[in-house]
Amino acid sequence: MQRLESRMKMSPPPARILLTALLLGLEFFQPPRALHGESPPEGQTVVLAGGTIIDVSNFGRSADDIRDGLVVIRGSRIAAAGSRNAIRVPEGARIVDVRGKYVVPGLTDGFAALGSQAWANAYLYMGVTSIVGVGGDPRRPPLFLDASPGPRIYRLEDVGFEWDKDDRPREFSEVETARQIDALARTGAKVLWISYPITPELARKIVRQAKRLGLATIGELGVTSYREGVEAGIDAFVHTSRYSLEIAPPEMHRAVADSPFGPSRIEFYNFLNRLDLEDSKLMRYAAFLAASRTALIPTLSLEYLDLPEHENPWKEPAAAILDPKDIHLPANRRTGNREVQTEEAADAFPPGFPRHLLRIEEQYRRAGAKYLTGSGTSAFGTMPGISLHTELQLLTRIGLPSRQALAASTSNFGEIFRWAKVGQVKAGYNADVLVLDANPLEDIRNLKKIRMVILDGRILDREGLLTR
Repeated sequence: MQRLESRMKMSPPPARILLTALLLGLEFFQPPRALHGESPPEGQTVVLAGGTIIDVSNFGRSADDIRDGLVVIRGSRIAAAGSRNAIRVPEGARIVDVRGKYVVPGLTDGFAALGSQAWANAYLYMGVTSIVGVGGDPRRPPLFLDASPGPRIYRLEDVGFEWDKDDRPREFSEVETARQIDALARTGAKVLWISYPITPELARKIVRQAKRLGLATIGELGVTSYREGVEAGIDAFVHTSRYSLEIAPPEMHRAVADSPFGPSRIEFYNFLNRLDLEDSKLMRYAAFLAASRTALIPTLSLEYLDLPEHENPWKEPAAAILDPKDIHLPANRRTGNREVQTEEAADAFPPGFPRHLLRIEEQYRRAGAKYLTGSGTSAFGTMPGISLHTELQLLTRIGLPSRQALAASTSNFGEIFRWAKVGQVKAGYNADVLVLDANPLEDIRNLKKIRMVILDGRILDREGLLTR
């Protein structure tokens, strides 16, 4: 079962699926489909007038908020954004009064599944206008690409290996990998997954080709060390519980690399659980990560239900359209607690592990690591849209300022993945925008106080999303 789980998690799409996608011209990046709601007439310009535009640039280190601002939306792009005195309102524009509100970019979940229209509605209701889409493993359904409405989907694809007849990973040659990446790029893929079996040499070649083609890279590494991954130029690492493998003893590192979902991972988790937070190797690694360009996607939400002070996610309005049977190890609707303990589950967490993992991640944060948000939906009780807000709250819990946490879910994706039109309320950017009733810089939970969701330039009927 462990080997099957590993295979399903890491296996690239079969060649026949790739060929079919090429022949049909299907796109692995799915832009938002036709939307319902208060959309302006075709060609009409929309102006958000009077709100405070929150600055999330420079990884959330800038603070040039614009009070009494104007945001001009023309079609699917932001045409202008700035102070009322500096921008002319286009003739015939529809004016939307947002005085006393706060304007931020739509949120991105950088590691999430989408299983149905209900999930798409939940993401949008919670202000998640884009996801890096994963799916098709034992804890997540295949990606549902036909949602209408639905968030933008930047589909993540495995590269560089396949499974042989003995159920062992066979690394592709450089030529095979190059052909695979070219095929994925032609079909619209935006993110490449560099996984456990990939060697450092192949990882470097994957990253070089990805950058030439404008693709981002995410690593969950084994044979390649995380230091080698940084040196190769991988854009982001995922899961605190996995990128902390770098501080394990060499023999433990090799065992987990060889069998990432076998018994060795329990030994590794117990090692992390006992780790001294002042350990010199941890401190050096934290400093190394902070000095690099590589961002971290901690997916702390995967452990959220195992924290004693967690809240019941089913109390969120968006949860009303979700089915617990679609969620891996869901919380009980009434109690908010997990009905199956993770110690009994595949890829289990030992007792006390979630709190200690937060403390380890806090060391990376203290050193100055860069962050992207990813909920891990739908593994270990994580839920579409809802768990991204959990992730944001946990990032502030480890000490990330609210503005930097907001940037981790918005502008940092543009910076780290080199996506020029993503994650800011500025001219030329995608018109994916949230209008909030309260200031998220005062409390990151205010990101849930959403007055309006604008996706691809269209105003959604947000309350209408709460129907299946």
